[in-house]
Amino acid sequence: MRRGAHSSRPWAALCAAASVMTVLGLLAAPAPAHAIEPLADRGLITAAQWGSVSPPEAAYRSRRHQAITGLTVHHQGETWQAGADVAAYLRRLQQWSRRERAWVDVPYHYIVAPDGAVYAGRDPQWAGDSNTDYNTLGELQVMLLGNFEEQQPSPAQLQATARLLGQLLALHGLAPDRIRAHRHHTTQTVCPGEQLMLVFEDLRAQAAAVPVGDRQR
Repeated sequence: MRRGAHSSRPWAALCAAASVMTVLGLLAAPAPAHAIEPLADRGLITAAQWGSVSPPEAAYRSRRHQAITGLTVHHQGETWQAGADVAAYLRRLQQWSRRERAWVDVPYHYIVAPDGAVYAGRDPQWAGDSNTDYNTLGELQVMLLGNFEEQQPSPAQLQATARLLGQLLALHGLAPDRIRAHRHHTTQTVCPGEQLMLVFEDLRAQAAAVPVGDRQR
């Protein structure tokens, strides 16, 4: 199957036009801290809250510990149905990642839902995974639910993504040009989809414009 193509299966196309809102809003309601502590007080839905099963500590021995040098934006690559259960999807994705790909966890560090809720994925200290040939070491992987070859990211989703990216820029001392799309790293994918690429430069600009207080509090 072509990377980025639609599938009804929750895992089938891992990364294989709405306007960005200029007034950045809040993420989801604050959640208890877990491994991803720096953003937990800004509304991150923790992995524990969506039912993640932590891998055994030994599973990370073969993983690459990373210093963050960039932010990579992905789409899910599957058409997201309104009202679908995000937590259930993430649990299935985690199970598939381990069973079929032998990955230690979900491949992404952050997942943004169409309603603007932001979910924690893999612990950011560990490099993510990809079905394509790009080197994920040093990249925080931010995935938006949906297939943006076939549908548009929602305004709430773009708003939350811009704010998350802005917070991550500040947290890791990165310049806005370190925000890139998956397709910028490899020719093996159309990810994150044409509809998102239409507003990608606006998204990057909005991330850079996140107020300093919003970034640091």
